[in-house]
Amino acid sequence: MVVIKNTKARNAFIIGGLCSLSYFAVYIARNILGAVTPQMIEQTDYTTEYIGTTSSMYFIFYAVGQLLNGAIGDKIKARYMISFGLILAGITNIVFPYMSEYPFSAQIVYGMTGFFLSMIYGPMTKVVSENTEPEYAVRCSLGYTFASFFGSPIAGLMAAFFAWQTVFRISSIVLFSMGVFCFVSFLFFERSGIVKYNQYKKEKETGGVKVLIENRIIRFTFISIITGVVRTTVVFWMPTYVSQYLGFSAELSAGIFTVSTLIISFTTFIAVFVYEQLGRNMELTIFLSFVTAAIAFLAVYFVKMPILNIVFLVIAIMAANGAASMIWSRYCPGLRDTGMVSTATGFLDFVSYMAASASSMLFSNAVAVIGWGNLVLIWFGLMIAGIAVSAPMNKQVKG
Repeated sequence: MVVIKNTKARNAFIIGGLCSLSYFAVYIARNILGAVTPQMIEQTDYTTEYIGTTSSMYFIFYAVGQLLNGAIGDKIKARYMISFGLILAGITNIVFPYMSEYPFSAQIVYGMTGFFLSMIYGPMTKVVSENTEPEYAVRCSLGYTFASFFGSPIAGLMAAFFAWQTVFRISSIVLFSMGVFCFVSFLFFERSGIVKYNQYKKEKETGGVKVLIENRIIRFTFISIITGVVRTTVVFWMPTYVSQYLGFSAELSAGIFTVSTLIISFTTFIAVFVYEQLGRNMELTIFLSFVTAAIAFLAVYFVKMPILNIVFLVIAIMAANGAASMIWSRYCPGLRDTGMVSTATGFLDFVSYMAASASSMLFSNAVAVIGWGNLVLIWFGLMIAGIAVSAPMNKQVKG
């Protein structure tokens, strides 16, 4: 057993560990629908278009929730935001499979799951940035960013072994249990002095938006939009792409999704390693991530051999997620002196998921018109846009 003698390091490890577990539960839940989509299409009357609309509903609710809950998270304790978000999401998530006779109501219920899950990330980033040293905050961010990616293969693994209704039930139990555990744990942390709130105030009481603009929030908004489409929508449709375009069975598609997303889950560590090797140059790291993703998506279009096609798709997603990792692991925690970490994080997640919502619906409808192959070219075009937006400038981004 490893004993951490440095008090600040130990507290950071404890806080980061709890946040990582919480976010792991969130990402199991949010990847369930994508993982079981091939099953649902095969076994029920659900269509690709319906599931695409359902996922869009989730993303819209999640995005709006990020915007609202991000601002609220700067005022309300993380204990309430995180624990209640998990518990309420557990309730709506378990209701969804029982509403197949009421398609639109089912979509609303699934959307509410997204809203409740949006209560987690902003407050979590704020509590980490305010209660740990910058170097430890980065490591904490790495932990829950890794947990977010690792949730995808777990969702795929459950989809490979259980019926889709059972997968939702298991996810709900995990969410509810984690919510109760978080409430008790944060209560203990607060009483022990491990977690304190509002230690950092806004740099200027009247300059909230201006302060964020000075910290390049506009540029990172565009980067968040572009990476949001890949890390959310492309990953969501990956099992269906593998099943419909590459010809694998639903069961095998779930297995491929599990292995692929397990590999993708290590993206953050790779991104931070590259960032360190590039002299902690955030802009250059993001730029090279988009360049790599563009090349890989182009290879996905031209390479028809199924296994190699999947390999290049995984590389493309990992590269794009590398750019996203810089936002959540470096940029957002670096805003703690503004006193607006939760607000900024919620806003960036909002634009990310609004883009994901729009693209999920567009992609599901576009497949029938232009086919999966041409859709890959659209993904390639998004990476070209990312290259243009992220071209390095002389001035370094804070964080």
